[in-house]
Order: sequence, then C-alpha cells, then structure tokens
Amino acid sequence: MLVIAGVLVVIGAIIGGYLLEKGNLLVLMQPAELLIIGGAALGTLLIANPPHIMMSILKGLPATIKGSKFGKAYFTETLKMLYDLFVYIRKVGPAAAEADVEDPKASSVFSQFPKLLSDHHALDFVCDTLRTYSSGTVGHYDIDQMMESDMEVQQHEREVPVASLSTMADSLPGLGIVAAVLGVVITMGALGGPPEEVGHKVAAALVGTFLGILLCYGFVGPIAANMAKINESEAHYYQVLRKGIAAFTKGIAPLIAVESARRAIPAHVRPTYKEMDQACRKSAG
Repeated sequence: MLVIAGVLVVIGAIIGGYLLEKGNLLVLMQPAELLIIGGAALGTLLIANPPHIMMSILKGLPATIKGSKFGKAYFTETLKMLYDLFVYIRKVGPAAAEADVEDPKASSVFSQFPKLLSDHHALDFVCDTLRTYSSGTVGHYDIDQMMESDMEVQQHEREVPVASLSTMADSLPGLGIVAAVLGVVITMGALGGPPEEVGHKVAAALVGTFLGILLCYGFVGPIAANMAKINESEAHYYQVLRKGIAAFTKGIAPLIAVESARRAIPAHVRPTYKEMDQACRKSAG
C-alpha cells in the first residue's frame, strides 16, 4: 500500500505546486504526448526482452503493491517447517523420507505447510536438495555448493526483469525529448498563425519533456527499485533455507540447525530465539 500512497504523494505534490503557481491543468492534458512516450517505451521493452522476461515483469508489478510476503510470520513458519522436516528425517531416516521428497503434496510433513507447496521454486529447492542428501553419496560440503549455485541462478533470473524495467525508465526522458521535438515540428508548421495557437503548441511540446522525466523518476524508476528490494527479501529467504539444510546435513541437531537458519534472517523480520523455540515445540506437540 505504500506504493499507492507514494504515487498519490508524487501526483499531489506536482499538481499542487503547479496550481499554486496559477498553472492551467488543461495544458498538461496531452494524450498524444503520453501515447508517444508510453507507446515507444513499451515498444523498447518488447524489443529488448524475450516473452519469459516480460511475463516476469508483469508478475512482479502486483507484488510491489501487495508488498513483500517475507515478514516475521512467514519466516517463523519457515523455521517451523524446517524443524518438522529435520525431526521427521532424523526419525525415519533419509532413505525412508525420500518418498516424501518425491511427492511432497502427498507428504504428511509438507502438507502442513501450504505456503511452501504453493511456491514451486522454493519447494523444488528444498526437495531437490534433500533428494541429493538422501542418496547418501554426496557430502555436506558439495550439497551446500549445489544450493549456492542454485541460488545464484535464481538471483540472476530475478535481477533481469528489474534491470529491464530500469532500462526502460532510463529511456523515458529521451523519449520525452522525442515527443517534444515532434511538438516543435508541429509548432514550426503553425508559425504565422494566431499567437495563442502557437503558444499552445509550444506548451504541448514542453509537456512531452515533462512527462518523460516524471514517468522516469516519479514512477517507473521507483517501481523498479521496489521490485529489487522484494527480490532481495526473497534472496534472504533462500539463504535461510540454505543455512538450515546445510547445518542439518552436517549432522547438527534439528533445533540447532534451525537456529543456524534463524541467524540468517534480516534483523527487522527475525523472530527471537524464544519465538522460534515456542513455534518448534508447538509443532512437535
């Protein structure tokens, strides 16, 4: 919701200041300028990016309004999930737990955590790692390296849509100049006409530059920055999973392995040790 509030503040501040200077709002209403800038910007985005990146951008935009799901409650549930999983594997053995890893939706352990089941990237990350661990032929160091490589690939995939959106934002001022130049061309054709008409066309041309700069620094650029921060939160989430699983595969007790994962959670959303312990005990009970 902060994104919506920020958009309203930007619009309110600009329009409010413009009106205080006795500006005419009707002059700013230039659909043709907006069509030139917005359409050209969308076109550059389509030219520069394959379909899967375009889909990633479209999927990432609603998340900027909803905000990051990786809050304190989400991380607490993640720690609880790791504890349950580690206790279960230690109880039945890695080989017996392989059936749960192969079909997590039918697993009595995984089915308790619908949020993980709905996130197929995280689910694959956990299950693929535990499947490798259950084989008994790969050391804990190599498992950790596999997780790190997986995280690097996913991080790169998350960064590409943000970079594409940032590139489009950077192009908006230039496209605003393009719209302004076209406006000047139209103005030159109207020279010799009534001064009011020439003045209106000059104002319309300048609005093109204004819109390009405003869209870049007031909307698209900040949205790209917001998406980058959400991606960073997701990277922290995977780091938590990695720390917990890496500790468990070394033979560390489940609760201590989960504590290792808790220490990787950013401070502002990190549950205390007591909160983690209570969640794990409640789960065990």
